[in-house]
Amino acid sequence: MPTFPSQNASATVPDTSPGAVALLLLAAGASTRMGRAKQLLPYHGRTLLRHAAETAVATGCSPLVLVTGALHEALAAEVADLPFKTVYNPEWQSGMASSIQAGLAAAAPTRPAAYLIMLSDQPLVTSELLLQLLALQRQSQAPIVAAAYGDTLGVPAVFDQSLLPALHRLRGAQGANRLIAELGAAVGRISFPEGLLDVDTPEQYAALLAQQKPLNDYK
Repeated sequence: MPTFPSQNASATVPDTSPGAVALLLLAAGASTRMGRAKQLLPYHGRTLLRHAAETAVATGCSPLVLVTGALHEALAAEVADLPFKTVYNPEWQSGMASSIQAGLAAAAPTRPAAYLIMLSDQPLVTSELLLQLLALQRQSQAPIVAAAYGDTLGVPAVFDQSLLPALHRLRGAQGANRLIAELGAAVGRISFPEGLLDVDTPEQYAALLAQQKPLNDYK
């Protein structure tokens, strides 16, 4: 497989438009380890979900799709004034694969050239990072461009439309990271060390709040 280039998220973002790229914001989980709905936890004066949704809007991607599951009405209300198509995944308990596929189905009528998949529990993701991912995928034509943190290549990540069959073959708890791992050196990457912090447990949420910066620092 060809090896595609890497970039650092602090690099200058090229002046490119994402074009026909759909963005899937996955928020279907039950937050079992948190003990309460992590999507609705406060962060910088709004919820984690609202923060992620506003970050998504800033990319210019279209369509924007929010996938819900364990909670629906409360999450839909969080983005009611934003240009999201909110879809409920009735099979959310089966794992992340079904949420990815629910999002793909919702975006399918627009026939996107690529799909950006992101989660609602990575609050340090910025619009700059997402634009870096989009620009590198467009320029390199890599099948996937993913965020790199620790020893992981993972979401947020951009998937070329040629990978739709592979995304539809995912099952159960298999998330997009499985496909990223399978493609190995063919995956482009953007350095994102902050990706090591997500919000799955009360301890992780406390760590997030302890290191909060002024909101302008995340733009």
